[in-house]
Parts: sequence; C-alpha cells; structure tokens
Amino acid sequence: MDASTPSEQDKLMAFAMRTITDISAGYIGVMVSLGARLGLYRALADAGPTSACELARLAGCAERYVREWLNAQAAAGYIGYHAASDTYEMAPEQVAVLADEDSPLYIPHAWKVPASMWFDEPKAIEAFRTGRGVAWGEHHEGMACGVAAFYRNGYKASLVPQWLPALDGVVAQLEAGIAVADVGCGHGHSTLLMAQAFPNSRFHGFDTHAASIVQARRNAEEAGLADRVQFSLANAVDYPDHRYGLICFFDVLHDLGDPVAAARRAADTLAPGGTVLLVEPFANDRIEDNLGTVGQLYYAGSALICCAHAISEGGKMVLGAQAGQARLETVFRKAGFTHVRRAAETPFNLVLEIRR
Repeated sequence: MDASTPSEQDKLMAFAMRTITDISAGYIGVMVSLGARLGLYRALADAGPTSACELARLAGCAERYVREWLNAQAAAGYIGYHAASDTYEMAPEQVAVLADEDSPLYIPHAWKVPASMWFDEPKAIEAFRTGRGVAWGEHHEGMACGVAAFYRNGYKASLVPQWLPALDGVVAQLEAGIAVADVGCGHGHSTLLMAQAFPNSRFHGFDTHAASIVQARRNAEEAGLADRVQFSLANAVDYPDHRYGLICFFDVLHDLGDPVAAARRAADTLAPGGTVLLVEPFANDRIEDNLGTVGQLYYAGSALICCAHAISEGGKMVLGAQAGQARLETVFRKAGFTHVRRAAETPFNLVLEIRR
C-alpha cells in the first residue's frame, strides 16, 4: 500500500472524529443560546478585548461560569482569545452572526429548532414506526418561535429590497395598491415587512397554527399596522378570496399535505395579471447534488418537521424541504399555471415567479 493511501484504521478514526465534531457542534449550540439569552455576546461585542471577570460584571453573571463559557467559545473559534493579556474579543464577522440581532446572518435563534427536535424525539420515533404525521402545532413551542425568529432577519434582508423587485411589475402594483395573501404566514414577519414597505396595499396572512396567528396579530399591533394587515386562521385551500394581486408562499409549500390543491386555490383567488411568489429552501433536482452542509440541515429538518406536517395533512404529495425547482414547477403546472421563472436565489432559498 502506498504510504499516502489512508488505511482502513485511518478512515475509521477520521470518520469517528467527524462524528465527534458534530457532537461538539451540538454542545456549542447550547452555549450559543446561553450567550444570546444572557447578553454575553452583546456585552463582549460592545466592550472589545475583555477579561472574564469584566465580562461577568458587564453581563451580570457569575465569573466562574462566564470563564468556562468563554473558553468553550474560543475553542470553537466563535471568539478570539489573547493569551498575553488573558482577554477575549469578537471579530466583526463573529459580531454579525452571534451578537447583532438585526443581522441577516444572526444565528442564535436557530438553535431553538434542534432543541425542539430533541424534545420531540418520542413523537418522531412513533411517527417513523407508524407512518403517522406530526402537525406543526404538536411540536414543542420552541419550534415555531425558533423558525419565526430565524427566518425574520433573512426575509428582512432580502424580501423587499431583492425578491419583490425581481418579479416583473409587482413592485409597481404594490405601490399602486393591491390585495396580498401570505399563505402560511407564521408569526407574520414576512407579511409585516411588505406592509411597512407598501402602505397602499392591504395584506392578509393565513395560518393553521392558532398560537402563531395570535403572535402575528400582536406583532401587527406593535408595528402599528393592524389597520392594513389582517391575520386569520385558515389553511392553504380555504382562505378567503380577495382577488389577490400577489399570493406568497414563504418556505411553506413543501409542508403542505396537498400542494397541488394549494396551488389550485392560488389560481382560483388570483386577480387577472396577478403573481404567485414562491420561496422554498434551495435544492437542486438530484439528490446527489444536495449532499453537503445545507442539504444535511434541510433533509434532517425535512424528516422531522416538513414531511411530518405534510403527512399530518393527509400527505397526498409529500415534497420535503429539498423538492427542487422541477418538482415545484410540476405542482403549479398541474394547477393550471403556465409561467414559472426562477427570479432569484440564495444559498438557502429558491425564489420563483409564477403566473397563469
């Protein structure tokens, strides 16, 4: 054997270390959540190079716990450590991801999702064994909160400044005033972003999760938009017909038990010249082209969240979170749409413009 060729033992140890790396990521996720909730990241970002004792004072925490937390962060490469001065510091990119709650890359909220998945493990085991579904509202409450908070900043960065302008003529229609439906609106962040940007239009958010609708209404009140934004409990095939100039599906179509029926409802309620905006998790059409970090995240989430909810709704077509553009197009063409165009994309999203 060539000296440069890995032996079976080398490959075994390399793979074992890969799994240890993944377990370590789970550990650091708990530290990330603690750092955000306790204000440790924000205090460190504001202070610059800081000792453990001083950071504990600034954040109102116990120094011994803070020192160990800091060392875990430094070991993960999430913050920097200066041995000569025994101080810790955050680089600008670390601040953007871990401390700046308005950054589109802010990540701490996302850790609520795997925490909820662990909490729901007994339900997942039963679902795998029986084939039953698990509806969105059956998950631990952290699931809805984590998903809503994580997606909010990404939508804030992309929806109004990038995705809507990528649709032919839609911004002009919104400025003039049209009815807009946000199907599967969750906590209403996407709906409210559009409402803030286009005061002449009226917005209707629909969701089947009652707690999310309650929170969406609260968010609308706090934003001063309750007069132009209405949130209602309804599913993707029975929401009211207001002759919408724009119907939006933000990361929700693949969660539906009958996406073709949802597309048909969109066709039936769309005003002449109207547009469907479909935002879905980024995926290529072939499995082998999705085998990377983003695919790993999406396939795992799909198994326990997306497919589980679609099955709970009858599961006539369980797309999963890695459907790919070809399958998404098929859904809308079955519903009578003739125009499907990829208007934009990010490493995490496909953005499709769909018309009859």
